Amino acid sequence: MATQNQPRPILGIFWMLVTGLMFVAVTAVVKHVGSDVPAAQAAFLRYVLGLVFLLPMIRPILSAHLTARQKKLFWARGVVHTLAVILWFFAMARIPIAEVTAMNYLSPVYVSLGAALFLGERLPPRRLAAVIMALIGAMIILLPGVKAVEPGHIAMLATAICFAAGYLIAKQLSGEVSAPVVVGMLSITVTVGLAPFALAVWVTPTLPQLGWLFLVACFATAGHYAMTLAFAAAPLTVTQPVTFLQLVWAVLLGAVVFGEAVDGWVIFGGAVIMASVSFITWREAVARRAVTTVAPATKV
Repeated sequence: MATQNQPRPILGIFWMLVTGLMFVAVTAVVKHVGSDVPAAQAAFLRYVLGLVFLLPMIRPILSAHLTARQKKLFWARGVVHTLAVILWFFAMARIPIAEVTAMNYLSPVYVSLGAALFLGERLPPRRLAAVIMALIGAMIILLPGVKAVEPGHIAMLATAICFAAGYLIAKQLSGEVSAPVVVGMLSITVTVGLAPFALAVWVTPTLPQLGWLFLVACFATAGHYAMTLAFAAAPLTVTQPVTFLQLVWAVLLGAVVFGEAVDGWVIFGGAVIMASVSFITWREAVARRAVTTVAPATKV
């Protein structure tokens, strides 16, 4: 008899396709707003306008009774995520959508490195080779010495590192508190963290700009929800490779809507990074199966 816990790969792939489209829609809207609204302010308004989605999470947060250590970790995550969001908005307004999307794939690679350096997780030779290949992919995209490396590229490299740091902190917290608490605390801490940066560069936004940034919040929330459904429906080894389609959508969007040139090196570099991420994901899934075979005790 079929159970809800059985993998549903087609459904997982579908929801990951929706996830990719939602996140590319986020980049499109931010690109449309451009630099008319300063990056820090645009990021702040996106989170403030998205606080409406926080309402169902208030009760779980209040009933969680967070410890002092957990609060410190949540605020640390808020700091690095705040920097990541500002840098991402900055990069989005200055370099092509395809380059932002491709370089964003570096976050899982940095997570693997960070887990080995700071959480004591093993980094076997094959996984280390995949990490090195991903960094080579980033160099292919940047092509230093062949084309100009712009501030937007540097911002995206830093963005991926900050997002990875936030993920590592979330990984520690996810085993201690519920998912609504993790998501809700991120929204609260990032909104507070962005406020002083936004006030420092504040310009009065127009009503249409507020509407576009609220749309960013809607697409981002829908993307995270669809991604959660994808993870619940199928293993990462099934859903992770589908995320490469985000680069395809980004290239098409940049070319058709914003008139950006299609750069073959960006596509190739993105493919190298995505192949590396897919390999890392597959190796982690194999390792988990091996652990489960030895100790099949826990199923939550």
